[in-house]
Amino acid sequence: MRRGYIRSRSSDPSGGHFQGVQLTDLFANSLLGRRDAVALEYESAEGRPAQLTFGEIEARANRLARLLSDRGLVPGSRLGVWLANRVEFIDLVLACARLGVILVPINILYRGREIAHIVGDSEPAAVVTAGGAEGIFPPEVAIWNVEELSEAAASLDASPFRRALDGDSPALLVYTSGTTGRSKGAVLTHNNLLANAVTLVSSWRITAEDRFLCALPLFHVHGLGNGLITWLISGCRMRLVERFDAGRAASWFSDFAPTLFFGVPTMYVRLLELPDETARSIGAGMRLFVSGSAPLPAPVLDAFHSRFGHLILERYGMSETLMICSNLYFGERRPGSVGLPLPGVSLRLVNAAGEDCADAAVGEVWVRGPATCRGYWRRPDADAEAFVNGWFRTGDLAQRSADGYVTLRGRATDLIISGGFNIYPREIEELLLEQHGVREAVVVGAPDDTRGEVPIAYLVSDRPLEPAALEAACRTQLASFKVPRAFLAVESLPRTALGKVQRHLLPPWR
Repeated sequence: MRRGYIRSRSSDPSGGHFQGVQLTDLFANSLLGRRDAVALEYESAEGRPAQLTFGEIEARANRLARLLSDRGLVPGSRLGVWLANRVEFIDLVLACARLGVILVPINILYRGREIAHIVGDSEPAAVVTAGGAEGIFPPEVAIWNVEELSEAAASLDASPFRRALDGDSPALLVYTSGTTGRSKGAVLTHNNLLANAVTLVSSWRITAEDRFLCALPLFHVHGLGNGLITWLISGCRMRLVERFDAGRAASWFSDFAPTLFFGVPTMYVRLLELPDETARSIGAGMRLFVSGSAPLPAPVLDAFHSRFGHLILERYGMSETLMICSNLYFGERRPGSVGLPLPGVSLRLVNAAGEDCADAAVGEVWVRGPATCRGYWRRPDADAEAFVNGWFRTGDLAQRSADGYVTLRGRATDLIISGGFNIYPREIEELLLEQHGVREAVVVGAPDDTRGEVPIAYLVSDRPLEPAALEAACRTQLASFKVPRAFLAVESLPRTALGKVQRHLLPPWR
């Protein structure tokens, strides 16, 4: 099996040199330093409550690392993981980090062509699944059953397992959602994950005293790079659930009494369905709610603040860069804004001519920092397009206020150009979400013989749409060329597992 060549570096995954303190050494502050403390609560395969201490998690990781090594995995090998949230996912993350094996998390919702592309591109030594993979994965891919893997590891030596690894060694190969073409594998290193987590632990004041409710999928960097890694570094207590379930959320908050929750906007919309008394009770025990992976509508922020007593902290990041911006823990959390660049992150807003934008002008977000990926897997063409003199071009459009707060205006690919005027869909979407009954809104460009493109709005509403009233509301607050030509009711918006709207899957408007 071929090894990956990443940008212009050596094919040796370690880069030929080694550093001292590694990502796993920081984990040791929790796994060894707090070995007797309860680290994890979860539901066993039999549906019963279960717990593990940090020391028990350390032992499981060492045993599994030895088993994977015995099976021939070496630094630079890829191992696919197609699993829902479960304790064995954590075992695999830790074992691969010890070995220098590159973990390839695969969205559990993916099928057919999506999976075939990822395994064909990454060429994993095997893919770990929980069964049900028959006919989903190509026949040439080795499938390892997670239960059998854990059973085989259980009898192995649990003493410390450590390999000398360079911090620039790849740790994760994360495939982007690929809404405009085939997904690309972003190569995230041990140092990328370490830098991101240390920044978040410091910026969001995460300590061993916290209790973290993790309902995000671990196959995504939001749950893995932010949630799992910060848990391991901070030494807090985590409750892992298989998936977010609005019907069970109230009992999770009541039974576990978390202080910390990372979510996406759709989760917060569902939490707003809880009774007022339940909302107040949940809010009373919480320290911090964080939202990301998709824009958080201002009405949701306001309603949540009113009912739960917490102003959700909105932040901004990407698979390729991990976290870029965050509103302040102590300080202003500005509605509609993703806040300020995080410590260590440099950010520019650049116009089409490659020049820095003035305050309030819309430009493309360019970033560089210690958490930015080292490139795309086997895609020098994509590297050449994405990286400019050390800056990563995000493809996101944003404005920056005079005091530095960044407000996203959508993807550059979502920009609507109508009669020569630029239209940023998010501006219209935010206005539509303020209208009575509108729960979700997305605006896209539709071909037009006269103007090139015109905006069209797709809405999820609790009541029958009144297009005339919606148009009137838009005309009072927006320029005429920004007013949608049609307002279409849909039962739901097509979304990724992390809540991002898949605009290319919306039905044609005529």
